[in-house]
Amino acid sequence: MADHEDLLDYEDEEQTEPVVEGSIDGAGKEKVKGTYVSIHSSAFKDFLLKPEIVRSIMDCGFEHPSEVQHECIPQAILGMDILYMRRDVQEIFRNTPHAKQVMMFSATLSKEIRPVCKKFMQDPMEVYVNDEAKLTLHGLQQHYVKLKENEKNKKLFELLDILEFNQVVIFVKSVQRCMALAQLLTEQNFPAIAIHRGMVQEERLSRYQQFKDFQKRILVATNLFGRGMDIERVNIVFNYDMPEDSDTYLHRVARAGRFGTKGLAITFVSEEADAKILNEVQERFDVNITELPDEIDLSSYTMMFWYSSHEQNDY
Repeated sequence: MADHEDLLDYEDEEQTEPVVEGSIDGAGKEKVKGTYVSIHSSAFKDFLLKPEIVRSIMDCGFEHPSEVQHECIPQAILGMDILYMRRDVQEIFRNTPHAKQVMMFSATLSKEIRPVCKKFMQDPMEVYVNDEAKLTLHGLQQHYVKLKENEKNKKLFELLDILEFNQVVIFVKSVQRCMALAQLLTEQNFPAIAIHRGMVQEERLSRYQQFKDFQKRILVATNLFGRGMDIERVNIVFNYDMPEDSDTYLHRVARAGRFGTKGLAITFVSEEADAKILNEVQERFDVNITELPDEIDLSSYTMMFWYSSHEQNDY
């Protein structure tokens, strides 16, 4: 167990301003930065919140945040310690008997924070209930395609032509690539819609609703869409660009095969770094990601949906 003096240095790390992906010059940065939240925002819709949260707040009749919410919501979005719980834990620890039993429970516990937690305990026994091998979706087929960077577009168009899909999400690594690919898909008669962090909140919400309402069947997105967005009709996910780590991979591919449905995840591998991350995913989650076969059984990744007449689209 750590001495009290050791814990005095346990303070919040300096918070850094988030970097907006895809910005290439000052003007671009200024434009994109305007989509981030300010503590002087006048309404909940001005915060960078999930669409579901915004709608729920509005449904409850709330429009303007309180002074406390003005302070806390931006800090929560930036991942800051809103309630100063670290300092509270330190203070409680210092003011209790040195010989004490300490137990710590958490839904998630990153590798970076574990050494800090151990400072509050003496020779602790660690019990982890979760088994990461169980985190992958059982109804989800996962494959990869090895190709060169300049071959991605041709292969994507080819797969969209031959695969049967209800809705598709295509993940890319930057705002610029998101906009360019969505435009290219539309030019190739694959009407697509793009969602990225360079858009104002109202535009993102509008496009999200269009996709959810089946007005568009192909969505190109950055990691902004990788978490918390649950759309039942999505049965195929493309990693056009390899995610930066295994966590991001899991969140991305989990957009398909949700609600007990079936799904297909296809990852493009174009360099050694991509292959390394794919290997990490397989080792961590105990899953076998094989090369995409020439033919895939339609029933293995598609379930029938019945659509009303206004939901029918060419793509």
